[in-house]
Amino acid sequence: MPEPIRFFGTTWVDRTGGYAVRRACLVVGALTATVVGAYALRLAYEGVAISELGAWARFMLILVFAVASSVGFSRTLTRFSRRPGDTPEDEARERSMRSIMLVGFLGILLAYGLRGLVEAPGEKMRRTEYEEALRRHRRRRSSRTGNPAKRKRKR
Repeated sequence: MPEPIRFFGTTWVDRTGGYAVRRACLVVGALTATVVGAYALRLAYEGVAISELGAWARFMLILVFAVASSVGFSRTLTRFSRRPGDTPEDEARERSMRSIMLVGFLGILLAYGLRGLVEAPGEKMRRTEYEEALRRHRRRRSSRTGNPAKRKRKR
């Protein structure tokens, strides 16, 4: 059974059931949310500028959002090509990155939008895993000669 992908379910396997429409909506939605988020950040920057905290505060605000967005972008794209490990260290690393990923939401949205132009996010990785599982299943099934319970016993 193929693993479902968020927003696509299992339609990515044979690309039916509105797959193309869902992908187009994902791209448009993610890029629209990126633009709206950038506008919200602009308003936040103007609020800092109006408060006259100083040039260092404006610089730090820009730096924090730029670094967090780039980290969010790169981590999101790598999640589409490989699975994170299931070790406790990897889980702890993911938990520690949550706040940075929250601040870097622009990078995450941009990564979803750009990846959606090519395929459903994570489709290539899951397709490779699914085809490998199908190949192993066919190989196991083809080596069988029949139901062993139905064989006649020698007397």
